[in-house]
Amino acid sequence: MTGKAASESVTQRVERQLRGDILTLVLPPGSRLSEQEIGERYGSSRQPGREALIALSKSRLVEILPQRGAVVAKISVAKLMQAAFVREAIETAVIRYACASFHFHARSRLDDCLKAQERAVEAGDRTEFRRYDDLFHRTLADGAGLMMAWNVVEDLKAHIDRACCLSLGKEETLRKLLQEHKAIVAALDARNVEAAEAAMKNHLSELLQDLPALEGAHPDIFE
Repeated sequence: MTGKAASESVTQRVERQLRGDILTLVLPPGSRLSEQEIGERYGSSRQPGREALIALSKSRLVEILPQRGAVVAKISVAKLMQAAFVREAIETAVIRYACASFHFHARSRLDDCLKAQERAVEAGDRTEFRRYDDLFHRTLADGAGLMMAWNVVEDLKAHIDRACCLSLGKEETLRKLLQEHKAIVAALDARNVEAAEAAMKNHLSELLQDLPALEGAHPDIFE
């Protein structure tokens, strides 16, 4: 056991795993959750399950209903739109800063992310693609020395990620997102602030363009 896993408490592990299953729609909106079932699912006692439910209710991913237990919350379009607005403001500011100052070690990690995403596209592995999508954006913030900005974005993304999961079903969507990442890196390498901002905004607007179609196709999981 190394790194993050080694330093986690049981409660933190259960919360992380439950959150991951909610964000990837393994547990879709409307799924009922109980402390006992969570314990059985993630190999813990009831107490870590109870604490995970409380923590995720604060993030609005879980609704705790009096006398009725807990359920996975439906996707709130209003919260998603607000989260997307704040994320764009933060990440365009990050890429502006990165164009002026970016650590060379992080630059090589961006290439690693792009190569990993290329492999994921060829394999049709949406889970791996999304993992490296997160790492790509995290690495941009890290290379710019703005990890606090990424921490804010990561918290906001909970309201975006589930809808993103719905939009990644087609290979052409994955390829398009990959090309958008490459455009961001090209602008970063050229230190072209305007092009970098435009590339980031275009990339982050992808989901919002798809949102009406996603709502229409999955009305049962949206508020």
